[in-house]
Amino acid sequence: MTLTQLEAFVLVARLGSVKSAAAVLGVSEPAVSNALAALRVHLGDPLVSRTSTGMELTPGGQRLVGIASQMVNLAADAEAAIRRAQGAPELLRIVATSTVAEFVAPPLVDAFTARTPAVEASIGVSNAGEMTALLLDRLADVAFGPRLPGLDSVPMMRHRLVVVAGKRHQFAGTTAEVPLAALADNDWLLDPSGAEAVSDVRRMLVELRVPERRIRVFPSASAVWAAVAEGYGVAPAIAHLVSREVDDGRLVVLPVRGTPVDRYWYVSTLEAGRRSPAATKLRSFLSTPDAMYVMHRADGSVPVAHFRPPVYVTIWS
Repeated sequence: MTLTQLEAFVLVARLGSVKSAAAVLGVSEPAVSNALAALRVHLGDPLVSRTSTGMELTPGGQRLVGIASQMVNLAADAEAAIRRAQGAPELLRIVATSTVAEFVAPPLVDAFTARTPAVEASIGVSNAGEMTALLLDRLADVAFGPRLPGLDSVPMMRHRLVVVAGKRHQFAGTTAEVPLAALADNDWLLDPSGAEAVSDVRRMLVELRVPERRIRVFPSASAVWAAVAEGYGVAPAIAHLVSREVDDGRLVVLPVRGTPVDRYWYVSTLEAGRRSPAATKLRSFLSTPDAMYVMHRADGSVPVAHFRPPVYVTIWS
C-alpha cells in the first residue's frame, strides 16, 4: 500500500470518477485505475463499485476513505516539516477558476510573494467541483473562486457582471434598457469558469432565462472578448476586467434588463488549525490596500513603490 494509491482512492471517492481524479492529479486514467486496482488487491476489498449514477463506496471503502484522507494529510505535514528543517521556502499551492487565474491570481501572487520571500507559490486552474477535494486532501492550500461549502470561505472581492457586445452590435450606443427578448437571436459566449453550473455567470444567465442552445464556451475570457468584438455574440463580463476593451471602443456595455449584477469571489482554505502558515499569510494579505489595488486593476499592475521582481509561479491544469 502506497501513498500514491491512497491519494488516488481518496480523489476517486470524493470526485466520483476515475476521469475526474486523473484530471486533478494530472495523470492518465489508466494510472489512477492501476493504483486503485493495486490497493484493492492489497486490502482484499473492491473499495468502489460502478453504479448507474457513478462510483459508489463499498462498506470497506466507506471505512477506508476517512483514514486514507488522514494519511494523505499527514504526508503533506511531513513534507512541509522537512522543507522547514532544510530552510526551504514554504510551498503555497493556489487553485483558481479560469477567469481569476487568467487575470487576477498571477499579479496578486506576485505582489504577495514580493513581501513574503519565504514562500514559493504556484497557481493552478480548477473547476469548483474539484476545489473542495484538492483542499481537503492537501493537494492545494488556497482556492480563489466561488464559495465552497464545508470549508473556510470568506469574500475576497466584490465584482460586477455586465453584458458586453461588439461596437457594431444593433444595440451598441443605446441608453434605453434592452429587454432580454431583444437578444433572443444572439449567442452568449462564456469562458470555462462561466460555463460551470455553480458559477456566478451561469446563475446570471439563469436569472435572465437564456436558453442552453444559445450558450457557447471558449477557452479563455480573452478569446471570448475577441469573438464578441468580431460580432459572434454577446457575453457576460466582469466590468473592471473588461474596462480596457470598453475604453478602447472594441466592446460596449449593453444596458440589458436585470444587469449589472453584483457578485463575490471567495478565498477558501481549511480551518485555521489545519491550514498552512503561508495560506494564513495570504488570507491576511488579501485585505491590504496593495491586494485591493491589484484585484481592481484590469491589467494587474501594482504601484511602482511596491514593485519587486516576480518569484517563480507555475500555471498548471
